[in-house]
Amino acid sequence: MISGSCLCGKVKYDITGKVGDIIHCHCRTCRKAHGAAFSSVARVDDNDFNLQGAEHLNSFESSPGKSRFFCSCCGTQVYAKRENTPFIILRLGSLDDDPQSQERSHIWVSDKASWYDINKELPVYEEYE
Repeated sequence: MISGSCLCGKVKYDITGKVGDIIHCHCRTCRKAHGAAFSSVARVDDNDFNLQGAEHLNSFESSPGKSRFFCSCCGTQVYAKRENTPFIILRLGSLDDDPQSQERSHIWVSDKASWYDINKELPVYEEYE
């Protein structure tokens, strides 16, 4: 089982099935919603997504038929849902465990942040430098 939660811990979830391939979305709405260069997401079947603390969720329809669900206490983006689909779009930053999935692609790179280079090699640090 794979678990996740919001920053304050009032919203939690368990995933009993497979987490889909990882997609890094660079669209303008993902960048604005997450306050980051992109959002890493994966599909999870509705039947495999068990949510606790739903009363703490709020939502925003960011494009027609697509709502983003976030904790009303701490603001963590937890998932998105398109109307009439059998899956949610999990915001991987809310995971507490390894999703055991593989990265597949970057999408909406036409909207990517001008200051972010996808192919740039940078130093890596275990903690703050």
